[in-house]
Formats: sequence, structure tokens, C-alpha cells
Amino acid sequence: MRDTFATRLTELAEADPRVMLVTGDLGFGVLTPFAARFPRQFLNVGVAEQNMTGVATGLALEGRTVFTYSIGNFPTLRCLEQIRNDAVYHEANVKVVSIGGGFSYGALGMSHHATEDLAILRTLPMTVVSPGCDWETREATTAIANTPGTCYLRLDKSTAGWTERPGETFTLGKARVLRDGSDLTIVATGGILGAALQVADSLKSRGHAVRVISMHTIRPFDVDAVIDAARSTGGILTVEEHTVVGGLGSAVAEACLDAGVAPRRFARVGLRAGLSSIVGSQEYLRGRYGMNADAIEAAARKMLAGAEI
Repeated sequence: MRDTFATRLTELAEADPRVMLVTGDLGFGVLTPFAARFPRQFLNVGVAEQNMTGVATGLALEGRTVFTYSIGNFPTLRCLEQIRNDAVYHEANVKVVSIGGGFSYGALGMSHHATEDLAILRTLPMTVVSPGCDWETREATTAIANTPGTCYLRLDKSTAGWTERPGETFTLGKARVLRDGSDLTIVATGGILGAALQVADSLKSRGHAVRVISMHTIRPFDVDAVIDAARSTGGILTVEEHTVVGGLGSAVAEACLDAGVAPRRFARVGLRAGLSSIVGSQEYLRGRYGMNADAIEAAARKMLAGAEI
């Protein structure tokens, strides 16, 4: 996702000199070509992410479209006050980019585990995007560049690859149905979408038709896709590499209750341990915290069998 984003941002910067990239002393291997090619559209503010957000807001208020870029929690939770008070309140064209969503930087410990960002940022009146594949990443980068106001783009180390269908158009706030079925719906966000698709294909071989929805946009939220799933399938299982408190699962539950539509069954796969207190690879931590493909399939099979989760 990171490389896909950098490639697309380079194309956008070439087409529009107002596009700028501001980094917090990060991404030298990936961003070096951008900096060399567009020196007047690139700024390294050093390890000072709060200042980075303030600088980006000032540039945006002078007519620039500014992308800020750093790891996991650093451009988001560390800068929450600046995002809220400076960028969002002034409707500035600041596009906050976080690389390393979820457990992408698992070996660096909980300070680098981004597992609360979606819950926190979706409370602000800003666009929140969590692509699940490389195609969604490319299209989302373009979409937020063209969307007025402050946006958040959460990039993952993992990816579902390229899931584009012929003639498909990407729309912020419009979920994508990547597998169809009526037995169960899996709603996923972020790179863990790949595991959700793997589970759907495995269950298909056992005779189960499982719908898979890529909920790439958390705000604005595609309520219609959720309500349709609640009404027309046997249940909803949400999957996110994020805490279950306030994230995708909460947004799905809120959508259903607000509409007065109850899914036949409902369960959430995500982080339930509060803070992740161990280190390891992304896949290792998914396994330890019950959100890898095996855990997702086990939860889905229990739902299909009518058992308690």
C-alpha cells in the first residue's frame, strides 16, 4: 500500500503543483524520489509531528493540498489536538496519511500498534479511509486529494492485492461487495480484507455462500450496504485489525440500530485485549489476538452453525 500511495501521489504532484507532502523525518527510501523530483512540494519537518500538522494547516489555508506522512499513531493520536483544532475546525485541505495501520509495525511494540485510530478519528467531522487493497489505496489517494477538507488515509503493511473489477469506479463512502452470498456477510476494513476473502473462499468450498464487503470508508459510512446485509443475509461478522471498541464493528452496530434493523446474528473480530502488550510480526499478532484467517473462519462457522461466539 505504501508504494502504491507514493506512486499515485507523485502523479498527483506532477499534475498539480499545489499538492505537497510533509513528512516527520520518515520514508527516505520511499519518498526520496518524490523529494528529488518536487523539491518545492516536499518538506521534512523532523521528528515533530504536532508541528507538522500545524505547518500543513497553514500551507493548506494558503491554497495547498497537503499530505502529512508518518508511522501509525504519530500523525494521528499524537497530533489529535492539531488535527481537531487546526485542520478540521478550519476545514483545511490536510490529508493525514498513516502508514502501518493495526499491527503492521508489530515488532516495535504497542507504541507503534495503531489499534485505536479509526475509533477516535471517526468522531471528528472528517473523511476517514481505510483501504483494503492496492487498488483501493490508489483510488483513495486520488479521491481524498479531490475532497475538500481534512481526510485520513490509513495504510496497512498487508493488502488484499488488486481487487479491481472491469469498469469499476471507486467512490468514498460507497462500500464494495467483493463476494456475494446470502448465508453470512463479512464486513472488513483495511488490509485484513485479504484474510476475509480467504475465509469466504474456504467456506464456499464447504457449500456456504458468504458475502464480503470491503468497507474502505469509515466516515462517511455506507449505511445502505450494512442494512441490506442485515436484511438479506444470515448475519454480519465484522473484521478489523483494530480495537472492537468504537471501530468498524461499532459503526455497523450503530447503523443497524439507528435504522431499526437487527441482523439475524452479529459478531465482531478485532482486538479485545485493550492494549496489545506483546511484540511480533503482523501475522503473529493477528494469531495471538484472534483475528487471523483461522480465527475469522472459526467465528464465521460458529455463526453459520447457530452457535454462540
